[in-house]
Amino acid sequence: MKIGFLDGTMLKKAFIGAAKLLEDNKEEVNALNVFPVPDGDTGTNMSLTMKSAVNQILNLKEYSAGKVASAASNGSLMGARGNSGVILSQLFRGFANGLKDKDTVDTLDLAEAFKLASDTAYKAVMKPTEGTILTVAKGCAEYALKLAKEENDMLVFMKKVIEEGNHVLNKTPEMLPVLKQAGVVDAGGKGLIIVLTGAYNAITTKEDITLETFQKEVVESKPIPQHIETSNIEFGYCTEFMINTDEKNYEGFREELTKFGDSLMVVGGDGLIKVHIHTNNPGEVLEKALTIGELNDIKIDNMRYQHSHIMEHEQGKDLEKPGKLDKEIKKYGLITVSIGEGLDTVFKELNVDYIIPGGQTMNPSTEDILNAIEQVNGENIIIFPNNGNIVLAADQAKELSGKKVYVFPTKTIPEGVTALISFDPELEIEENLANMEEAVSYVKTGQVTYAVRDTEIKDTKINKDDIIGISKGEIISIGNDVQQVSFELLKKIVNEDSSLITIFYGNGIEEDMALKLSNKVEEEFEDFDVEVVFGGQPLYYYIFSIE
Repeated sequence: MKIGFLDGTMLKKAFIGAAKLLEDNKEEVNALNVFPVPDGDTGTNMSLTMKSAVNQILNLKEYSAGKVASAASNGSLMGARGNSGVILSQLFRGFANGLKDKDTVDTLDLAEAFKLASDTAYKAVMKPTEGTILTVAKGCAEYALKLAKEENDMLVFMKKVIEEGNHVLNKTPEMLPVLKQAGVVDAGGKGLIIVLTGAYNAITTKEDITLETFQKEVVESKPIPQHIETSNIEFGYCTEFMINTDEKNYEGFREELTKFGDSLMVVGGDGLIKVHIHTNNPGEVLEKALTIGELNDIKIDNMRYQHSHIMEHEQGKDLEKPGKLDKEIKKYGLITVSIGEGLDTVFKELNVDYIIPGGQTMNPSTEDILNAIEQVNGENIIIFPNNGNIVLAADQAKELSGKKVYVFPTKTIPEGVTALISFDPELEIEENLANMEEAVSYVKTGQVTYAVRDTEIKDTKINKDDIIGISKGEIISIGNDVQQVSFELLKKIVNEDSSLITIFYGNGIEEDMALKLSNKVEEEFEDFDVEVVFGGQPLYYYIFSIE
């Protein structure tokens, strides 16, 4: 069988096949995480991002190659989770730009789209690292450009590009010593090869591939719980929809919608706009939107009814779909990512306006972060990701938002807490950012968890279920006893410049265990202040903050 080109229907089939194969193999990708910790979620993040891309494709009314690629780009952009998901969304963004306005694509079109995909993803990462998904994407693109000059059979072309991609993937341990030490290839690169393979498999089969309903795994953004009188909800209907349009003046369209309500979000690109607004006249908003394109994914919720229902049946729980938290626009709005009842309480006491549940194994999407931004009233909105794998999604949300947003790139919970302690709402934004940066430079983080697989790192053997202590991306202590491993970790990372140790204990650790550890630490470090705080975080027995 020879295929000379792909039309929109075939490309749709390819994306569905890619999503299904990645979903089926996400745990294999997760297992390639260099550290054997229970938060190796590269495969999960890429799969959720793919699902968002495919869900957007399924909403199309017509399937030209360019429109399918554009829908995948927009869907993945909003649904991107974790660094791997954000990079995948940027690959799709470049890919869509390469296929813009095309009804069908041949091998040369596909090769040029692969090249634009690689270039776009590289530009999206501030400091690109070779030996990652970026390297695999670039290897595929460069080979594809050469191959397309002589090969016009789409199936032969794709098969050879995938073979080259696998060849590059197998070289990644030689480019990144940490991969070689762990005996694995790059997880993101492996995920990309699975995506390409799934697309190839879908095109080669004569069977019609349909996408069964993907189970939605949603991370809900939550405001700080508070009682809101329904009479105070000025605009009662939360209205969301997508517009398929060629409209380029998003700012002008956004300005026109401001008269219909508040909590307005108008974002998108490449032929698709997502709109979110709180209004009393959903019909008028939809009529206005119809003047620039076709509508789909329409969702309208009565917030007054919803709020009353929640308060009646779930008294004391967080509100799911509130209106604006405050009508008055404050100088600052603070958003943080947190997971754990105790940690949430700590952030609430530090006057955070919005908590996005998430962290290890549960990275919020770009859209989750955007929704949080839209719920906060502040002239300046600061986001504290508290996880290195959430920073890129926060940056992407910042670029999509029409508000003045700053991402303060905290990579751990202690960094987030320290930054917020040093924050002063009376100071200007530049001074606050500088003060927080200085404060965070003095804090160290230690984490205690367990190994999810056997591995060897820096000539040290680690067995599955071993307790491991981690700091600054290195495994510092290993053993079978949580308390002993924790104490050894602290002894190795505490120095004479420190004066305060805070112990956040998580799920599975009783308070008396944490207090016993505290007593032992106080005996070892007599001149230090030691605090014990319930964090309630999953997966990590202890999180230590050393200042």
